[in-house]
Amino acid sequence: MREIPIRTLDLRGKRLSKSGYQRELPRAAMDVEAAVIAITPILKRVNGGSESDLLDLCQEFDGVRPPQIRVPEAAINQALTDLAPEIRSALEEAIRRITKVHSDQVRSEVRTEVVPGGEVVQRWIPVDRVGLYVPGGKAVYPSSVIMNVVPAQIAKVSSIAVASPPQANNGGLPNQTILATCALLGITEVYAIGGAQAVAMFAYGVAGVCESVDMVTGPGNIYVAAAKRALRGKIGIDSEAGPTEVAVLADETAIAGEVASDLISQAEHDTIAAAILVTTSVELADSVRGELAMRVASTKHSERIFEALSGIQSAIVLVEDLAQGLDVVNAYAAEHLELIVADPRAAAVQIRNAGAVFLGRFSPVSLGDYSAGSNHVLPTGGCACHSSGLSVQSFLRGLTFINYSEAAFMDIAPNVVTLANAEDLPAHGEAISARFEDNASR
Repeated sequence: MREIPIRTLDLRGKRLSKSGYQRELPRAAMDVEAAVIAITPILKRVNGGSESDLLDLCQEFDGVRPPQIRVPEAAINQALTDLAPEIRSALEEAIRRITKVHSDQVRSEVRTEVVPGGEVVQRWIPVDRVGLYVPGGKAVYPSSVIMNVVPAQIAKVSSIAVASPPQANNGGLPNQTILATCALLGITEVYAIGGAQAVAMFAYGVAGVCESVDMVTGPGNIYVAAAKRALRGKIGIDSEAGPTEVAVLADETAIAGEVASDLISQAEHDTIAAAILVTTSVELADSVRGELAMRVASTKHSERIFEALSGIQSAIVLVEDLAQGLDVVNAYAAEHLELIVADPRAAAVQIRNAGAVFLGRFSPVSLGDYSAGSNHVLPTGGCACHSSGLSVQSFLRGLTFINYSEAAFMDIAPNVVTLANAEDLPAHGEAISARFEDNASR
């Protein structure tokens, strides 16, 4: 049983600024700019390319050449037929819960009477077509199919396509469970392609294979993130997803084995995943170290987890009190934040920055990953300071309709002319005064 060399950061007696705490808690190095340079040739090959080019890219990067890029509908349906009953039942329950939560996110039309005869209406219109990316590297993510598809469907996106890497052990098709989940959700447009080339296919479209989309969502590796960055503007994106991360704010009431298990669960994703414990209790910190050594040794992906917990991005952070702990986690802005303290509801009121917040010992991150009903496509890398997780709103655009009667227009017209002249844009004012000319000629 190896001791886990997770670093300790003692912030007791230090009151730092937000940026000060951020400097103390670095994240794993992830050079997206370098990745953008690396994938630029891929984007060029896809733009104006053919299905043969896409198949070549699959062979180069996934080690398998699918029979075709679009997955036959029969294969999608067969995957559902072959799905183990217990997995189907678990997926159906996850779909039910996620649908219930996301259905409450639908926005209503807002109609505002600014003045009698002058109204502004805001309607929420779904994007026309989306491409949803589902990873298929170190792990299989049927849960990500649900997290992407359900809010898009509730938003009433009329055209939904899914891309997931081809698998050598599945004849060049995406993973069988991913295909089965698409079938459960009624998704028939699925593509066997991954990485930057999948994002490029969605963005540019490929004749005879895939129509271009308006938006791409879903997590992926650094090359997927780089493609999103490079193509943002041509397409809308949800975010540039980075390595997963969990921060646990815990006091002396927390149970060390549970805290250690939660840190391990996220470290399992990737060697650059981040696991942070922020605690007021030295005793808990010591106990968690012991639990980590024992539990990492006995779990399946122990080497991957060991490396993640040993990296600069992971730490046990000692704080003076709960108030300082809240300052630290608000500055860090974790993708996942657990509050395992005596009164998690009271602590939650003071949380401003996090992708999703999990309250108490019976709301671990793993629950949110699958079946809490919340979405697990969340901002990483501190982006929770300014961005939200995937939701129905992600697929909607606020479209404003302005309708003024003649009387309402005539009443406000002088103000508009005044402001136009103040901004030295006289033609704006002339577009208003032209209506007076029309009235005079009647």
